[in-house]
Amino acid sequence: MVRISGNDYIKFITQQVVSYMDSPKEERIKRKTKNRNKAGVSSRWFGVLPLAIRLFMKKSG
Repeated sequence: MVRISGNDYIKFITQQVVSYMDSPKEERIKRKTKNRNKAGVSSRWFGVLPLAIRLFMKKSG
């Protein structure tokens, strides 16, 4: 397990926030919509329940 010191973690988070804020607004909007489209419709609406039902049906069937 890799341990990261508190200062290194704060530095990393600060770099991520600054790079996000420096990017153009259009790019930030594209990034948000791109990440939002990754999840399937069923998991976005109902969470893990559809997966659990599918696994249960596969196991019992």
